[in-house]
Amino acid sequence: MKTYENVSGESYITAYENGEDSITIKYMDGSVYLFTYQGAGSANVEQMKKYALFGHGLSGFISRFVGKDRGKKLN
Repeated sequence: MKTYENVSGESYITAYENGEDSITIKYMDGSVYLFTYQGAGSANVEQMKKYALFGHGLSGFISRFVGKDRGKKLN
């Protein structure tokens, strides 16, 4: 996984990994979620990948438009 830059310093996200049709996100509490095209929607996943790369806005985007419940908890 790549370290999430967390430009604002306020995100609970610590790392991410992009897949072809998914993104996996690790949170400060150690939980890991897999967001797929099927579960979260392709447009949302692609936008999440962009925010992850920017290191800013990912947590807010998930909270406002996706929700953790659209991802699969891996641990």
